[in-house]
Amino acid sequence: MTGRVALSRWSRLCLVVGAVVAAFAVVLGAAADGARTAQLVSNFGQCYAAISAAVACLLRAYRFRGRTRGGWALIGLGVLSWGIGQCTWVYLETFRGVEAPFPSIADAGYLGMVALTAVGLLLLPSRAQALAYRIRSVLDGLMVAASLVLIAWIFVVSPLIEAGQDTALGLYVSLTYPLGDVVITTIVIYMLAQQRRHGRTFSHLALVGGGIVAFAVSDIGYAYLNLKGGYSSGGLTDIGWFAGFSLILLAATKPVPAVAGERDTAADGGQPVGILLPYVAVLAALFTTVIWYATTGQTSVFVAYTRSALILLIVGRQLLTLWENRDLTRTLEARVADRTAELFASEQRFHALVQHSSDVVTVVSPEADVLYQSESVQRVFGYPARTLSGRRLTKLVDPESGIRLAQALRQVAGRPYATTVLELPIQHRDGRVRQAEMTITNLLSDPSVGGLVLNTRDISERKELQDQLVHEAYHDALTQLANRALFRERVAEALRTREASDDVTVLFLDLDGFKEVNDSLGHLAGDQLLVQVADRLRASVREGDLVARFGGDEFAVLVRSPAADPSPGSPAADSSPTAETDAERVARRIVEVLEQPFGSDTRDIHVQASIGLAAASKLGEPEGDGAEQLMRNADLAMYKAKSAGGGCYAAYHPDMLAGLVARLELEADLRVALDRGQLHLHYQPTVDLATSEVIGFEALARWQHPERGMIPPAEFIPIAEATGLIVPLGRWVLREACRKAVEWSARSGGRKVKMAVNVSVRQFDRADLVEVVAGILAESGLPADQLCLEMTESVLMTDTDDNLEQLLRLKALGVTLAIDDFGTGYSSLAYLRRFPVDTLKIDRSFVERLGALTDDTALADTIVQLGKSLGMATVAEGIEEFGQLAALREMGCQFAQGYYFSRPVPADEAGRLFLDGAGAVR
Repeated sequence: MTGRVALSRWSRLCLVVGAVVAAFAVVLGAAADGARTAQLVSNFGQCYAAISAAVACLLRAYRFRGRTRGGWALIGLGVLSWGIGQCTWVYLETFRGVEAPFPSIADAGYLGMVALTAVGLLLLPSRAQALAYRIRSVLDGLMVAASLVLIAWIFVVSPLIEAGQDTALGLYVSLTYPLGDVVITTIVIYMLAQQRRHGRTFSHLALVGGGIVAFAVSDIGYAYLNLKGGYSSGGLTDIGWFAGFSLILLAATKPVPAVAGERDTAADGGQPVGILLPYVAVLAALFTTVIWYATTGQTSVFVAYTRSALILLIVGRQLLTLWENRDLTRTLEARVADRTAELFASEQRFHALVQHSSDVVTVVSPEADVLYQSESVQRVFGYPARTLSGRRLTKLVDPESGIRLAQALRQVAGRPYATTVLELPIQHRDGRVRQAEMTITNLLSDPSVGGLVLNTRDISERKELQDQLVHEAYHDALTQLANRALFRERVAEALRTREASDDVTVLFLDLDGFKEVNDSLGHLAGDQLLVQVADRLRASVREGDLVARFGGDEFAVLVRSPAADPSPGSPAADSSPTAETDAERVARRIVEVLEQPFGSDTRDIHVQASIGLAAASKLGEPEGDGAEQLMRNADLAMYKAKSAGGGCYAAYHPDMLAGLVARLELEADLRVALDRGQLHLHYQPTVDLATSEVIGFEALARWQHPERGMIPPAEFIPIAEATGLIVPLGRWVLREACRKAVEWSARSGGRKVKMAVNVSVRQFDRADLVEVVAGILAESGLPADQLCLEMTESVLMTDTDDNLEQLLRLKALGVTLAIDDFGTGYSSLAYLRRFPVDTLKIDRSFVERLGALTDDTALADTIVQLGKSLGMATVAEGIEEFGQLAALREMGCQFAQGYYFSRPVPADEAGRLFLDGAGAVR
């Protein structure tokens, strides 16, 4: 982007400079007779142009290092020397009023530019070249220089010598100007010939060269007019000098491309312009001499010698070309030899790779006759290659494989470059059968092959690994029993293939007490126990029954057996069918064998199993996947056995599914209730026991089901906890309660209301709890100290460090923290001192028997005193009688809730309670 900006600025500078040059030319052209105004414009304009170009060159030199800095510095000093000479001449002519003699001190400055500029151009760096190319460049430069000198001699020097001069010094000075321009022009052309067409410095040299050409035109005119005595400042000759300095200024200010290491786009000597330029110059010189002889009829020794020198230079150039061509021929021969050796080595390498490849390469005809056989067949399958050549391949394998191979060959034979892959068993020479993968490619149309190419590899190990991976994917790694995926497939297969008289039963087992074994003896002992259980299960089932382990301590058994067709009045008609009897017999045997103790390194271990049975005959018309449904039914029956105490089995009954379905329906309805706003809040007031004033409320969620009516929180809150719906539910309760608290406080004239909201363990599991609370407080405008978050003691017991961090962040917001149902959990005093809790809520189970001398009275009093000693407030829940209220006041309890004061009431009624104050409660 910076390079584009710089180039854009330089383009605008070009326009400005072009306009100034055009204006300068117009002024001088309009006053071609040498008027005073034109002389002043010319004199001062040339001084300004020369000094500006010199400053630009010196600034450019400052930005570089090495030879580039030196080259531009000398170019700048040369231009500055000319500018000083011009200023001296202007001073003498304009300010002193003295006609400057010729030659004068000003000419020393003019001539200084010739020497300094030439050296500066030669100092500029150029590309590295080979010796032959450097010699050719020198010869090209000499040819160009000689041609230009010859042209200058004919048109400028010879007429000047004939015109004569007052002094020899004047003549030499006059001749120095055009000859010096010829030298500098030759140097520029020489350097341009070395640069790439798109090189980094090509455009800069081209601009400098253009400036030198403009100089040369003006110098030639100046020399001629000066010798004739007709030069006058302000004439058309001065335009060339001004334009030359303008081009040098543009060359010095042109930005350099930022592409590092820019490479040439053509090889050495590959540019037609660079090659033909010397010959163009020579042809121009020869054409000039021919015209000169034809028009003047004169002859000149200088012209003759110069033409002879050009001829010698051309001969030398041609000899050098022959030398380069001979070197090029030798180079090409060497490259051809190297390429031939490389191809031979590649052929040998390919041959070695084919012979020693792990693939066996065979070329056969469409009839399966072996045309070529690689030596690798002996290493892979044990057969020497010579014993297979010329034989029919389909007869070397077993008949079935031969038929498949012949079909594959016919399949690809009609399509050029077609391929196919097949797997075949191939007998090794030692008698082993190996699995082989064969890729057949049709190269009949390839003249170097002319057959069907068979690439055969031994994949026996891969197949064994694949079988092993399949086994691992379908079997438990610890017990080697089938896993859930294989068990489900077998159940689905049994249901799909069973006859009408067959039945399929799934037994689902869960070990009772296995967690205690892991916790007490370690996971290694638990794994050893699972292996022994698996062995006993295998021994307990019948042949054909499938035992599987689902993970952890869960196992399953698939039992298939025919079912009897009981006739009316027979005993079988009133009992379970035979399939169920077989399944029960297997289940009873499993229960009995698992009752025997299991041995371990340290002690005997006793575990039992709860088993659920689900028979396909009881399944009815399955809904969707019958296998999943049968396994689910067995799982439900297992929970029935576990609820009966474990160590037994239970059969599936449709009522078990009905309970599960009811729970799922209630869960779905709860999701809908959250979306449709069917939930609302009731508020139970909190009373200050000292003043009997309502100081706040506890927000409690209520669900008014459109069909089932009011659903108690004890039914839907556990579902919300188990499914994670408690998170959006808790967020809604918090937002609605805070909004109501702000509304009631505003209606009461600013009296503060303490709003308590329950927070579940699932909400604490989320990392954004603090952000949610802070956002709702900011949204509702409720001060943080008016919000109390209530949690159970389980929050203090689970993920202690993470929950402590959450509580500290909540406390930093300014909210109050309370422990609900205190005394019913397992928290210790250490937790109370560690966590930033403000309030203890005494559970209603301790309050309901207050007033009598019971342990509950002493425990409630202990909680109150504990709260006082830790600086915490205490709130008693469940007060229903005056005696309980009196006892709590005597203990020093500060706050209370209960039906004695008010039941949880809707928002409107709760607002009236708060506005009416103490008179609103009992």
